[in-house]
Amino acid sequence: MSDHDAQITVIGPDTSIKGEMSFERTARILGHFEGRVTTPGELQVGASAHCKAALEAGTVIVDGQIEGDVLARERVQLNGTAKVIGDIVAERLIVSEGASFSGHCRVGPEAVAAAAKPKPAVAIAQPKPLAPAPLPEPKAATGPKFDWVGQPMTTDAAAKTGWGPVHRQPAEGAA
Repeated sequence: MSDHDAQITVIGPDTSIKGEMSFERTARILGHFEGRVTTPGELQVGASAHCKAALEAGTVIVDGQIEGDVLARERVQLNGTAKVIGDIVAERLIVSEGASFSGHCRVGPEAVAAAAKPKPAVAIAQPKPLAPAPLPEPKAATGPKFDWVGQPMTTDAAAKTGWGPVHRQPAEGAA
């Protein structure tokens, strides 16, 4: 094996990274990572590691914690101290006694092929703005008028009481 094939990228235990990382070969995470990791090679999540990330690799070996989905084209290996919360898709899955896994799991070549297919874009229809409903036109009052106790009022009665459609005339002598 040449020195080039034995290269491993290590994210140390005192390191915290947010973002997206990609590796050409093997990577070992011993610290904290949040985001997305992709590699065609092997991804190792050490016992001290905590990943809140989507992981995609040829092989994923877990001793630490992962909160996120894992896609492995070849194999996922959950060792005794592994804790995974998320979905796993892999051609092969190895789970050691003591490992913890909470999520959905699809295993086999067909599962990997289905997960690797790009999903069609879904067009989201934009809602049309709602126009306010027009207010109804006010209708002219027709029919008989009523006084404050509900009695029909004639124009003469309205003039005498001051109630109704005819307004009272000012008293004599008032200017």
